[in-house]
Amino acid sequence: MGESPQVKVKAPQYDPTPCYPVLADTVAVGWAAAAGTLPKGTRILAVDGPAVLDWAAVAAGLGAAFGDGGTRVEFRDVRTAVRDWETVRRLTDSDELRDDPDFARLAGGDLADLMDPAALAALADLGESGVGECGAGGAGAHWAGAGGAGAGESDPAEGGALRVLLGPGAALADADVLWWADLPKRYAEAAVKHGRGRNLAAPEGEPPTLRRLLYIDWPLLDRHRDHMVQRIDRWIDVTDTVTPTSIGGQALRETCRSLATRPFRTRPTFNSTPWGGHWAQETLGHNPDAENTALGYELIAPESGVLLGDDASRCVEVPFQLVVALSPVEVLGPDVHEMFGTSFPIRFDYLDTVRGGNLSVHCHPRPDDMRDVFGWPYTQHETYYLMHAEEHSKVFLGLRDGADVEAFHHSAHAADAHGTPFDIERYVQVFPAEAGQLYLVPAGTPHGSGEGNVVLEVSATPYLYSLRFYDWLRRDAADRQRAVHVEHAFRNLDPERSGGAVTRELIQRPRPLRAGDGWREEVLGALPAMFFQVHRIAVEPGRAAEQRTDGRFHVLTVVDGQGAVITTAAGHRHSVHYAETLAVPASVTAYHVHSQGPEPVRLVKAQVV
Repeated sequence: MGESPQVKVKAPQYDPTPCYPVLADTVAVGWAAAAGTLPKGTRILAVDGPAVLDWAAVAAGLGAAFGDGGTRVEFRDVRTAVRDWETVRRLTDSDELRDDPDFARLAGGDLADLMDPAALAALADLGESGVGECGAGGAGAHWAGAGGAGAGESDPAEGGALRVLLGPGAALADADVLWWADLPKRYAEAAVKHGRGRNLAAPEGEPPTLRRLLYIDWPLLDRHRDHMVQRIDRWIDVTDTVTPTSIGGQALRETCRSLATRPFRTRPTFNSTPWGGHWAQETLGHNPDAENTALGYELIAPESGVLLGDDASRCVEVPFQLVVALSPVEVLGPDVHEMFGTSFPIRFDYLDTVRGGNLSVHCHPRPDDMRDVFGWPYTQHETYYLMHAEEHSKVFLGLRDGADVEAFHHSAHAADAHGTPFDIERYVQVFPAEAGQLYLVPAGTPHGSGEGNVVLEVSATPYLYSLRFYDWLRRDAADRQRAVHVEHAFRNLDPERSGGAVTRELIQRPRPLRAGDGWREEVLGALPAMFFQVHRIAVEPGRAAEQRTDGRFHVLTVVDGQGAVITTAAGHRHSVHYAETLAVPASVTAYHVHSQGPEPVRLVKAQVV
């Protein structure tokens, strides 16, 4: 169906740390460098950021830096100003998913809803006593003296100590200066998986959960950060709490707005799972010491970051979502912005099962369920583009013609409850995995990649709602049977995605769209139910393909060949190599894709229609 792609053995040019220069500033290194930028006369400094951050380490670093500079410091822990835990849980739970062990409704509202206004105001009251006390969640812990806090003879304003408000929600207090201390989300997720850190507004000692982190903490904190971005005076990347990196707030905003006018990449990252393979390790050189490279996040707006700095050794990472929030029309285009607000609606990621295992067979919520139960305004339509397929590898897609859904439900329940295996192929169709072919996966369609594949998922942005029918009785790292979601899955199963309709509608043949001298563009897949299309651009050596955004962003990945150079009408130039993904903002308007190397290059392109 698709053209046979060229074999790609290695990708030595794949860059795991793309960086972009900071405008009108340089990246500062260390707490002392950040402390040295505080304006003279500042009486109250607010340092906001994610809940899972090691705030004691932040206090220690700041205390030492200000103390060494001769400034007397007192800290206040903003986490003491949250409402009681019972109220927080009531405000962030939903009736439909209150007792669900895996999913929660995406949190609405604002972080301020979880704060006690009187307690927050008291933290910024310079007449309040208790210098240096910084109770963690009301537990009475003290950060006084952390790293030299309280030392020094020179005060910032008429003999008083500098008061530093630390923790999520600090920006809501009345402060003179606002800093944002950020931790990329991959580190937050890893910390919670290992039982470290705290969930948002949770009391000290409450075990952190991924369920709250993903569905409650992150949406609330992201919204809070985006609302406060115009006020941020300094952005601090505390990936390394001992030696953080930072840039000024104005430089942050100017640099992000500049990115919205030119093509750029986000920082890719790969995670390990029980079914993961090794393609990204062996072909891209990514995470060679990891157990596997199952999930490759090339561009997933809620988690991806952009590196700002001269090189990866001296940079700050900022959320991709912040770039969108600062320039939504320029990045998305006016029509897409009107449809999706500041949500970047398309994601690109890899599923690597080379010498791994089958993915679970699962589906994603249909639109009504996604909105009414899970809280997303649009659903998780997906497509699988096969970058690589080994002999005899498979793709699971759609129901068999005449499949007994009731028997399927019974078998799935027995596997979950009693560990009874069953043959999933009695109910779900299996197709040969063909490299270069696109498989469309509208919401509600049972699907999964088999062992031996590299899938480029080109999909709608929601990514946390895989409702599993069957996971092969696989065990997790704690030797527990991995969770499936039988009732959620069958509630969302679309029986229309079955039989011959799957081959006709979901495994489409490429259709010519446009062509020029030495290049062509074809439509790989489109469905009325899906708001985006997937195209492929093929460019011969020494040729260039003409492209126009027409007011809507593009996302590109090189799927065959050495790579390409993208040149824009405004004069920007960006290389993109095999397996790398590039965002092209709507504001770029016109650009060319120049083939690089001695062989043809092919790129997958996605856009909202």
